[in-house]
Amino acid sequence: MAKSSTGNKNGIRIVVAGDKATGKSSLIVTAVSDTFPTNVPSVLPPSRLPDDMFPDRVPITIIDTSSSIEQKNKVGEEMRRADAVVLTYACDRPETLDRLSTYWLPELRRLEVKVPVIVVGCKLDLRDEQQQVSLEQVMSPIMQQFREIETCIECSASRQIQIPEVFYYAQKAVLHPTAPLFDQETQTLRPQCVRALKRIFILCDHDKDGALSDAELNDFQVKCFNAPLQPSEIVGVKRVVEEKLSEGVNERGLTLRGFLFLHALFIEKGRLETTWTVLRKFGYNNEIRLDDDFLPPSFKRVPDQSVELSTDAVEALKGIFSMYDTDNDGAIRPPDVDDLFSTAPDCPWSEGPYKDAAPTTALGGLTMDGFLSEWALMTLLEPAKSVEYLKYIMYGGDAASAIRLTRRRRIDRKKRQSERNVYQCFVFGPRKAGKSALLDAFLGRPFSESNGANTEERYAVNVVEGSSGSKKFLVLREIPEDKVKSILSSKDSLAACDIAIFVYDSSDELSWKKTAELLVEVAGHAEDIGYEVPSLIVAAKDDLDPYPMAIQDSTRVSQDMGVEAPVPISAKLGDFNNIFRRIVSSAERPHLSIPETEVGRSRKQYHRLIKNSAISVGALGVGVGVVFAGLAVYRAYAARRNSSN
Repeated sequence: MAKSSTGNKNGIRIVVAGDKATGKSSLIVTAVSDTFPTNVPSVLPPSRLPDDMFPDRVPITIIDTSSSIEQKNKVGEEMRRADAVVLTYACDRPETLDRLSTYWLPELRRLEVKVPVIVVGCKLDLRDEQQQVSLEQVMSPIMQQFREIETCIECSASRQIQIPEVFYYAQKAVLHPTAPLFDQETQTLRPQCVRALKRIFILCDHDKDGALSDAELNDFQVKCFNAPLQPSEIVGVKRVVEEKLSEGVNERGLTLRGFLFLHALFIEKGRLETTWTVLRKFGYNNEIRLDDDFLPPSFKRVPDQSVELSTDAVEALKGIFSMYDTDNDGAIRPPDVDDLFSTAPDCPWSEGPYKDAAPTTALGGLTMDGFLSEWALMTLLEPAKSVEYLKYIMYGGDAASAIRLTRRRRIDRKKRQSERNVYQCFVFGPRKAGKSALLDAFLGRPFSESNGANTEERYAVNVVEGSSGSKKFLVLREIPEDKVKSILSSKDSLAACDIAIFVYDSSDELSWKKTAELLVEVAGHAEDIGYEVPSLIVAAKDDLDPYPMAIQDSTRVSQDMGVEAPVPISAKLGDFNNIFRRIVSSAERPHLSIPETEVGRSRKQYHRLIKNSAISVGALGVGVGVVFAGLAVYRAYAARRNSSN
């Protein structure tokens, strides 16, 4: 058998616990020294098993524990630090077995120790021969109640029966755990394991015919186990599958169902290391997610930089979209999206902030623009997750080549242009101003009078044409009124903002006043931290009569702060006055439409005065120098003239 992968474990810590005189210390000494001790201390110091004791050659440290009530807290701490716990009972004392289910196993749960448990019956040689019962019969009820029990075994230190096996099973439970792969209750592979194995199957199905041919099976075997399969072995594997599952093999080779059946069979027979070796060869960790080694290193960026998909990644996603658009109607429906992510741990868009964040068709399908918009949003908010899921859905490029880091916003302002493909717009405004209706309209959803005030942040993303005619992704981030102070409490809160809009109900004077206050508050915070952002004011509900003095108030504030007059829109009438293109256009020119508060204006005037004063003093210094230099020349000339006379 090929040596199995150990999941990058550098050492295993096994804690042995149980009632007094159940054989804990004797078990440890016999395992370490291969001899039964005549005298042992009440608690042994940490003991190390020889590295070559088991095939995986992973160092094992065994921790003995006290049974006294005074040491309860210390025992709990040791168990919290354990990779696996061995619980002992004495085969000649049934009450110690009962204590496992009444005290020790509940105690592990209370301590929230979530590691494999090995139950060990010690002193097998002392059990009354008149009370012989099978281990399965004794342990089955307990294992049904406590699923964390990985293995049960009986042993005898004095007779040296199954002592090494205790720690072999403990090590195996750590390196090749059952729980992530297999549901003991239903006796089936867990969904996450199925998803990972499906991805591996597709990666190995080079000709994409839905089956692993003999050559593909052999390539798979060499990759995972560094050894080829003989033709007779391939025939044998397929025969085993075909006997139990007729659809597991077809004329082209081993099907996905057959591949999954084989792994379920390995696990049922206790050969978990086989499935774990396969998973780890394809980059999976113990949580059955791609390991960091198979993903790009964490990219360093300053707060006002963002992450976007590269051109290569976008083109690859377009190809993936076309592959799942089987009826060529320009959209992939929810079942197609589920199928797309069936090789990932889950669908990343089934929950916020991605759920319902992109435009869909009447049947709930995603168009190409909606599909790419979801990816743009996920890459903006969680770039590492975006790359991880790209790999799950068979993105063939290098992980690092899937993303690009944008130029700093501060530099964009200096250069007076932005070259980003994704713009994030913060949407501020008081309750019932029309923010949610604006986001709904952005996603092509009909206006609803029943839209209540949104109390949670929400995202909407769609494609908008830029000033040069190129497609840009616009992300609208709706910020509830009561979340503004929390957001602005962070120094870098506006670093991710390309543009801000301030929405108010044009028929409500109080709504306008609150919006004007928000504009001053946000602009002031931006000036303080140096992340000024272009801003637009949006006068929503233009279908209603404006409140008296509305135009005068808004004109005064706009002029005072140096931004455009409010843009009137009506979600009810479907009149949006090109607002989304205006937002993108302003974001593309980050040096314009930046609001200026009175404090900010005074600060700039002060700095300008200081700068001009420095220039004047400098010029004066040069002038004085010229005067003194002139005097020196004159004096030298006069001295020479006097001496000549």
